[in-house]
Amino acid sequence: MHPETKHIKGLARQLSRWEAGEHCPTDWAVGLARLFGSTVEELFPAPPEQAVPVPMRQQPAAWQPGDFGEVSELLRRVFLKRSAAFAALPALGDGPGHRVVQALEILGSDRLADTVDGLGELIDHYAGSVCALPPAEVYDELLAVRSFADHLRDGAGTSPVSADLALASGWLSHLLAVAACDMGEHAAARLWCADAERRSEQARHPDLAAWSVLTRAMIAFYQGHSRQSVTLSAKGQQIAPIGTVVHAKLASQEMRAAAMVGEVDRMARARTHAAAAISALPDGIPETGAFSIALAEDPPYTATSLLLAGRSREAVAATGRVIQTVYRPEKRQRGEHPSGYARSLLILGLAHAETRQLDQAVAAGYDALAGSRPAWPTMVLAGRLDRVLAENFTGARQAEDYHARYLEACSLPAGGAGQLAAPDEDA
Repeated sequence: MHPETKHIKGLARQLSRWEAGEHCPTDWAVGLARLFGSTVEELFPAPPEQAVPVPMRQQPAAWQPGDFGEVSELLRRVFLKRSAAFAALPALGDGPGHRVVQALEILGSDRLADTVDGLGELIDHYAGSVCALPPAEVYDELLAVRSFADHLRDGAGTSPVSADLALASGWLSHLLAVAACDMGEHAAARLWCADAERRSEQARHPDLAAWSVLTRAMIAFYQGHSRQSVTLSAKGQQIAPIGTVVHAKLASQEMRAAAMVGEVDRMARARTHAAAAISALPDGIPETGAFSIALAEDPPYTATSLLLAGRSREAVAATGRVIQTVYRPEKRQRGEHPSGYARSLLILGLAHAETRQLDQAVAAGYDALAGSRPAWPTMVLAGRLDRVLAENFTGARQAEDYHARYLEACSLPAGGAGQLAAPDEDA
C-alpha cells in the first residue's frame, strides 16, 4: 500500500530473502514475534542442518550492506511506532486510554515527529481536564499515554525528537502527579513529581520542574507540613523566573504556607511579591486548567492566608470577591462545582464559622459538597470546617447536619461524574 520508494523496494528485497530462508532477521526476531503475536521459534525455525539461525553477518555475497542499513532504519522506525502501542494495549484492554493510544499509533505511523505533535495536543487536553474530570479516570488515561511515550523515547536514541519526547514525558508525569494528588495518592504523586523534575533537567526546561515543586508544596500544605511547603515554594521561585505563571503561583503558595506557620511578615512579603509577579505576566496567559492562574483583585490564596492569620472578616470579603470574579460568571461555572470552586466555598465557610455566622458557614459547606468530584484537597478543607463547626457550635442542629453530609461525602470515591474545566484555584 506504500508508494514504491527506494526504502520500500529495499524492504521488499529483505522480506523476500527472509521468506526464501537465505538469512534470518535475528536482530528483529523478538520484536517481530511480539508484533505478530507469535514466538521467535514459530516465526524463525532453525534450518534442519543447524541448531541456531544463521547470524546476520553470514549473509550471501549478493546481499548489499547499504541496502541493509536502509531497511534496518525503516524497520526500526516502523517497529518502534507500531510495537510500542501493541506492547501497551493488551494490558489496557478496553479500559481508559485504549482508544487514545490507538489514535496516537495510527496518526503517528508516518513520522515520529507527528506522534510528538500528537502528544503535545494530548498534554493541552489533559491540562484542561485534569482538574475537572474524575481524577481516577484521568489518571488511567494519562498512564496509558505516558507508557506509550516512554516506549517511543526508549527507541528514539539520538534522534532529534528525543529531547521533545523527554519533555512530553515530563509534562505527562506532572499531570499524573496532579491527578494522584487529587486522589490522595501522595506517594505516587511524589514519584511522578520527581520524574517530571528529572525530565525537566534533561530537556533544560525549568518551568516543568517548578510546576512539580508547586505540586509537592501543595501536598505538604494540605498535609499540615506548612514549613516544608514554605521551603518548597521558595525553592520553586528560584527555578522559574518572574514573568511565568508558575512563579506567581509559587509566590502565592508561599504566602498561605507562611500564614499557616504564623510568619505574618513573610506572608505580607510573599503577598506583595505575588502581586508583582502577576503584574509581570504577559497577555494571553491561561486562566483555566492545570497550568493556569486566576486573575482577580487579589493574588490566589489571599483569602486563605487572611483566614490563617486570624483576619476572618477580611477573609470573608476576599473569598466573596474570588467567587464573584472567578467562578460565578456563567461562561466559567455553567452550574458545576469544580474542585477549585468547592475549596473557595469551604474557605468562605471557615471564615463565616470563625466570625460566628453558623447558617452562612453551613450553607457554604453544603454548596461545596454538592459537587461530584470530592478531590483530596477539597475533603481536607471540608474536614476542617466540620471540626470548627463542632468546636464553635457544639450541639447545634446545623453543625450536626453538616457533619452527616461530610461523612456521606467521605464515603464517595475520589471522582465522580464529569465536569467542565474551570480554574484550579481556591480563595
